[in-house]
Amino acid sequence: MALSNSPPKYSSLQVQTDLSALEKVLQWFEQFYLSPLPAKIWEDCQQVLVEGFTNVVRYAHQHLPSTTNIDIELAIFDCYLEIKIWDWGHPFDWQGELQRRLEEENIEQEGGRGLIWIYRLTNDVQYFRTRDHRNCLLMRKNLPG
Repeated sequence: MALSNSPPKYSSLQVQTDLSALEKVLQWFEQFYLSPLPAKIWEDCQQVLVEGFTNVVRYAHQHLPSTTNIDIELAIFDCYLEIKIWDWGHPFDWQGELQRRLEEENIEQEGGRGLIWIYRLTNDVQYFRTRDHRNCLLMRKNLPG
């Protein structure tokens, strides 16, 4: 199946750096459950969205004002669902940190499990710094088809 140039469904949301904004993020994401997405895929994507968002609040923005914006984008293409989370924190070595967490995987360990869940629940994860000095966590989940 060929990928479309533009996603059939697209939405974006901007919230401030506050864990209480997670409720708004989840309400926003809820609208996509009405799409013809299988429940397991929707649940996996909801989990990685929660992990990605809370990691930005707890780590990437921990030294930034609570008024610092977090931008979230969701696009549903023919073959995959894509979530992007943009933050203003200092960049970090996502691949290196993930590898370290996988090597010392300890389910009882506080912190770090979110990276493993994001890695295991998605089909593609990228983390990169943009020209405007933001970081983008891009997560893709393949759709059946």
